[in-house]
Amino acid sequence: MTSRSSKIDKRLAFASATELLARLRNKEFSARALLEFHIERLDKVNGSINAVIFTDLAAARARADEADTATAKGQTWGPLHGLPVTVKESNNIAGWPTTYGDPALRDFIAPRSAVIIDRLRSAGAIIFGKTNVPLNLIDWQSYNAIYGTTRNPWDLSKTPGGSSGGASAALAAGLTPLELGSDAGGSIRMPAHFCGVFGHKPTPGIVPDLGNERAGSLIGNDLVTSGPLARSVADLSLALNILAGPAGDAASGWRLDLPEPRATRLRDFRISIVTNSPVAEVDEPYRAAIRALAARLREEGASVVEESLPFTDHASYHATYVQLLRGSATARLPVAVFDDAVRRSEEQGANVTPYVLQTARAYAQRHRDWLLAEERRAHLKRDWADFFERFDVVIAPATVSAAFPIDEAKSREERTLRINGHDVDYNDQLFWAGLATLPSLPATAVPIDSVNGLPIGVQIIGPHLHDRTTLAFASELERSYPFVAPSAFS
Repeated sequence: MTSRSSKIDKRLAFASATELLARLRNKEFSARALLEFHIERLDKVNGSINAVIFTDLAAARARADEADTATAKGQTWGPLHGLPVTVKESNNIAGWPTTYGDPALRDFIAPRSAVIIDRLRSAGAIIFGKTNVPLNLIDWQSYNAIYGTTRNPWDLSKTPGGSSGGASAALAAGLTPLELGSDAGGSIRMPAHFCGVFGHKPTPGIVPDLGNERAGSLIGNDLVTSGPLARSVADLSLALNILAGPAGDAASGWRLDLPEPRATRLRDFRISIVTNSPVAEVDEPYRAAIRALAARLREEGASVVEESLPFTDHASYHATYVQLLRGSATARLPVAVFDDAVRRSEEQGANVTPYVLQTARAYAQRHRDWLLAEERRAHLKRDWADFFERFDVVIAPATVSAAFPIDEAKSREERTLRINGHDVDYNDQLFWAGLATLPSLPATAVPIDSVNGLPIGVQIIGPHLHDRTTLAFASELERSYPFVAPSAFS
């Protein structure tokens, strides 16, 4: 079959998935042609950023041809019929490697696909590759000993974020129109912010993790959720509709029915805007852009209150989050690492940073301490619910600054960032991830501006299960702040 990918306008490398699907339905080009278009783009561009690190092009081409045959018969597989997509490396796809960037898992081949992968395929998506991640998904840079370093298309010396860094870089560079990431520590929101794309961290539990377990483990983690990244909010909503819903035994008795948006026009939203924290200081140019957004929203007639949150003790909030987030990883630690954490947690006057000590104590905590942290979390969830009686959304920084230089010389624990003229702990930025993760809230990341030639964005946090509210607000913001392609790649 002739692909005729040369007939596709090169500018469509940066089109939304929604637009590409409409063109496929109108038969402006075939699924095979669109796939070949992205493969050619991959050959031309990917070498400089290393975002897509695994492909199965033979299977993708065969699937695209099947999609075109179905189209010729007047059939459709679903709302993503014929769309080529990539997914984050940590997603299990039968017959493909899932390594988490960990050399210990270099030879692991997933025996079966995750439910959300099956849902993408059942909707008609043609998955042609996987995108890069940091080692074990624990960094806001995306490099590992198996696949190497992913770079930000806006500035190759800068990080694209992590752990869905390859996903966001691939979207920004026009290598894929839709991505599937995951988030517990900002892993969708930070890369979206760094690369100028859109991302959605769903309410935990609405997107199933069945079949996406790490090799050798069946234990879930209610801080983690998979979610989409894209170049438009409409694409996020489309993907969420496909991904969300119960799976396995739960599907026999439960159905998901998310509430409609609380509002659909900017002037009808009640907004809290947060720009800074004593725990995670925000760089002033980024902060100024968020304040400018607040002014613009007021001009639109929206109700805006600044620096209001349902808690005042930022340090305690963050400590609870780190305790639960890092504690959830303790079972898969090597024995030597766990023993070291126990030793560090018991040392008096240990010469380590607060984050390193918090992490060690989280790894080594007693079960009673874990339960007490969960109790604090439950109270915070109730406080957030009360807060959202007065507000519809919270706008907050995605992290502390625009994309920062790649630093592979130091471990994560040893790194610092230059913020407002002084060095801060690299790990402070975890606070902004925990803002929505700890209380199990949905959050949509959207671009709003640029600083020194780098894109910046915010996260829009909404009430529990009100994913459609944050997406509706994001869609309104998108009218003024659409995706912009990095000039070096467009």
